[in-house]
Amino acid sequence: MEKSLQTVKLDLITEIDKRVEDKILEKSNADLLKKLIQKAETPSEAISIAELGTTYKRTGFHFDKRLEKFGHNIKYFQKNRSLSFDTDKNKPVHKLIIGDNYDALLNLLIEYKGKIDVIYIDPPYGKDSMGEFAQTNYENSLTRDNLLSMLYPRLVLARQLLSKDNGVIFCSIDDRNQAYLKCLFDEVFGEIGFLFCAARITKKGGKSTQTIAKNSDYIMAYTLSNDIIFNQEEKSIEKYKFEDEFVSTRGKYALTQTLDYNSLQYTKSMDYEIEIDGRKFYPGGDKEAQEQRWAGNHGKTDWVWRWSKSAVEWGIKEKMFVIKNDRIYTKSYLNCRKKTGKNEIEWIDPTKAYTTLSFLENPYSNDNGKKELDTIFDNGNQLFKNPKPSILISTLIKMVCNNTNAKILDFFAGSGTTGQAVLELNKADSGNRQFILCTNNEITETNPNGIALDVTSKRLKRVMTGRCYDNSCDFELARKKFTPYGENLNVYNISSVANFEKTTGKTPFDVIDESLYGKQKFSTIQEKIEWVCDNFEKTQKLVENDLEYIKHLEEK
Repeated sequence: MEKSLQTVKLDLITEIDKRVEDKILEKSNADLLKKLIQKAETPSEAISIAELGTTYKRTGFHFDKRLEKFGHNIKYFQKNRSLSFDTDKNKPVHKLIIGDNYDALLNLLIEYKGKIDVIYIDPPYGKDSMGEFAQTNYENSLTRDNLLSMLYPRLVLARQLLSKDNGVIFCSIDDRNQAYLKCLFDEVFGEIGFLFCAARITKKGGKSTQTIAKNSDYIMAYTLSNDIIFNQEEKSIEKYKFEDEFVSTRGKYALTQTLDYNSLQYTKSMDYEIEIDGRKFYPGGDKEAQEQRWAGNHGKTDWVWRWSKSAVEWGIKEKMFVIKNDRIYTKSYLNCRKKTGKNEIEWIDPTKAYTTLSFLENPYSNDNGKKELDTIFDNGNQLFKNPKPSILISTLIKMVCNNTNAKILDFFAGSGTTGQAVLELNKADSGNRQFILCTNNEITETNPNGIALDVTSKRLKRVMTGRCYDNSCDFELARKKFTPYGENLNVYNISSVANFEKTTGKTPFDVIDESLYGKQKFSTIQEKIEWVCDNFEKTQKLVENDLEYIKHLEEK
């Protein structure tokens, strides 16, 4: 299945034309590259010429990129039957793919190109994420070239998977790398695709430090659509603690605002006496101080009422006030408020717009993520460091996606938080969303069998069935007798077969299972051969490994 020189040239020229269309390459430079490619004598020479066109023009952003090459091995999905399970054939079937996420994304393109509604990623930037040769900076962070060159080809594939109608990709990143990833996302998704960059709380408080406590990171969001409409955030109802005779219509109310402020521009007409139930009140609570203000002894801003006399009379009649600690408080109702400039009630939607400060609340912190993981594993904090809480990802999904049949992808799945978030959403609204998680099986001291086997798959099994793979249920959630989320999970390993393999039963046409790609079984071998040849050519791509990467850097 090795490609001919002419086929390689045509593919490279098509890619260069795409770069011109995406405004990455200037047309004059592209025309020159295409001429040189046509004159190349070998596929590797043609590829090297095309690589000259990867220098970016859109933002001037440049880094040393790991190079894509064609190999001789086809990568394909092989079902892991010991880790897969069903609970209800009528419920969604989710996917966990174990292996290099680059190969996983190439395979996902066969079935899901342009079909993914939401992507969430939390890319690693520790030294162990790219192999033993990865150089580091910032005390155990990947060098920036390593991080960016690892992400670039994966984001290019993610862009192809994302729906152009309403797809959104979210990325969590720390403060040191945020600026560089912003530039990288601008290159891949276009600056016009930028939606927002919001701070997220990582922890409350912090140890004593002589510098500044690090309590936040960032969430970036991009889209390919021009028509993304954000949903509204549900108001936190914790502060609405009190009830009155209007609770059935106005809802509960909070007492968070006094009627008098000392930070408003002073106006004598707003500095008057109020009488409620025979008691008299003055702005600031002091009649003598009011008399001094009336005599002209006041500041530019000073004590006044927020409401006019007529508004206060209306408020007394509508029972909008509460006397507390000798001060007048206005009731802040959940479902209504005083209409601006008018003495009448205005009914409001008990929701509010999301803001770039929405994720600074404690539920979105890593501390909350740790507590959540500790309910699933008795030693969750040791198994996986700094997990995100599922409420963060479910909120991001709800923010931009109303589709209860949405497809959600996370190709840096880690502990599997995205999977749990999707399950929680489905349970809340009887949805049929499908999650697709990709993770390697990195072996660590705390995960001797690899993170996919020791953490990701076990977490999903426990929250979906209430039991471990060994059928035990000795973890906190199970002890609390929670109701498992149910649904079904297919686990795939990424396997490899040589494109020149001819041994009966071992050829690519024998070992690749089309049903794992959403296809019915082919009735003839000829149909199968055509499908494999049409769809698996790109899965032979690979990205140079650490040794090759270091070698090409040294040659510069």
